[in-house]
Amino acid sequence: MIRILRLCIVCSTFVLAANSACAQISLSTAVDLAFKSNPKVLAAQADVDKALATVQQLRDAYIPAVVGGSGVGPPSYGFPLGQPSIFNITAQSLVFSYSQRDYIRAAQAALDAANLSLKDARDAVAEDTAVTYLALNRDLDRQTTLQQQQGFADRLVAIVQERLDAGQDTAISLTTCRLTAAQIKLDRLRAEDETADDQAHLARLIGFPAQALGTVPESVPAFPAASPDLAASNRITSPAVESAYAIAHSKRETAFGEARYLWRPQIIFTGEYSRFASFTNIQDYYSHFQHNNAAVGVQITIPVFDMAHRARERQAAAEAAHYEHEADFIRDQFFDSRLRAAHTAAELSARAEVATLDQQLAQQQLDVMLVELKTGTGNLSAPQMTPKDEQIARIAERQKYVALLNARFEVQQAQIGLLRTSGELENWIMTGLRAQPVPPPKP
Repeated sequence: MIRILRLCIVCSTFVLAANSACAQISLSTAVDLAFKSNPKVLAAQADVDKALATVQQLRDAYIPAVVGGSGVGPPSYGFPLGQPSIFNITAQSLVFSYSQRDYIRAAQAALDAANLSLKDARDAVAEDTAVTYLALNRDLDRQTTLQQQQGFADRLVAIVQERLDAGQDTAISLTTCRLTAAQIKLDRLRAEDETADDQAHLARLIGFPAQALGTVPESVPAFPAASPDLAASNRITSPAVESAYAIAHSKRETAFGEARYLWRPQIIFTGEYSRFASFTNIQDYYSHFQHNNAAVGVQITIPVFDMAHRARERQAAAEAAHYEHEADFIRDQFFDSRLRAAHTAAELSARAEVATLDQQLAQQQLDVMLVELKTGTGNLSAPQMTPKDEQIARIAERQKYVALLNARFEVQQAQIGLLRTSGELENWIMTGLRAQPVPPPKP
C-alpha cells in the first residue's frame, strides 16, 4: 500500500507539472486535431454518411427484399382461414420505374452537397484554428513586449522620483510618468486576459483540456502573393456556394421524379414460397393437397389519376425553384464578401507597412539616443540626453512594436480569409508541415 501511495503521488506530481508547463504545438498539428474533435466537422461527416446511406437505399430498391414468416396455429373448424403455413418466404423488388432514376440522381446530388458542406465545415474550422493560432502567437510576443515596457515605465518613474527629490523635475512630470506606467499595466493585464482567452479557445478547438498552450512560429508557412484577378473572378467559388447549387440540383431532380409518376408504368417483381401445415384440416377440402407452394411473377401498375400527387409535384417544383434562387443569392454574397476582403487585405497590408516603418524609425532613434548617452551629442550648448530620455524612447519603441504586432496579425487574418475563399487554406497549412525540418534520429 505504501508503494502504491508513492506511485500515485509521483503520477500526480508529473501531471501537475505537465499541466503547468507550456505545451508547444505546431499549426498543422492543431488544425489536424481540430478536424478530429470539432463537433461541426463531425456533424458534417454524419450528414455525409446519412446521404450515402440514402443513395444506397434507393439503389438497393432493385435488389429483392426477402421476408420470412409463419402462420402456425391449432386445427381449424371448417375451411381453414388465412394461410395455414408452417413458414413462408416472400421476395419483392423494383424492376422499373421512371421516377426512381430521378430519385437516385437527386440523392447523388444531395451526397455531393453533403461532401461540399463537409469541406466548408473543415475550411471554417481550419480558418478558426489558424486565426486563433496566429492570435496566440501574437499574444505571447505582445505579452513579452508589454512586460519589457512595464519594466521601462517602472524605471522611468524611479528616475523621475529621484530627479524630483533632487529638485531637477516637477510633480507634474512624475504624475505623467506614473500615469504612463498605469496605462501600460492596464494594457498588460488586458493582453494577459486575451492570451488566456485565445489559449482556452484553441484548447477547445483541438480537444485538449484547458491548459497553457504555446505556438511554434516556424510552423506558420509564408503567405502566398494574392492574385489580382481573384477578387474580380466569378469562376472560383467556395464549397458553401457549390453545396447550395448541389442542393438545388437535388431538389430539381426530385421534382422531375414527381412529374414522371402519373401515366408511366411501374414494374415490381414478387416471389413467394410457403410450406403448408398438415395438422390443419385443409387437406380435407383438396383432393391433391400440396405441402410446398411457390409463385413468381411481376406486378405492373400505371397511375392514372392522383390529385394529391399532382399537388406534391407542384410543391416539389416550387421547392426546387426556391433553392435555386437561394443558391444564386449565396453566390452573389460570396462574390461581394470576397471583393471586400481583397480590398481590406490590401488596406491592412499598407497599414502594416506604415507600422513597420514607424517601429523601425523609433528603433533607429533609440539607437542614436543610446550612442549620445555614451559619447555625448558633441554640442555643449545643446541639451544633453539623460536616462529619463532613454526610458521614454524605449517605452515609445516598445509601443510602436506592439502596434506592429497588431497590424501584422490583422494582415494575416485577412490573408487567411482570402485563402479560404480561394480554396487553398488546407494546402497552405500543409505546406507548413512539409517545410518543417525533420529532427535527426536519436542514437
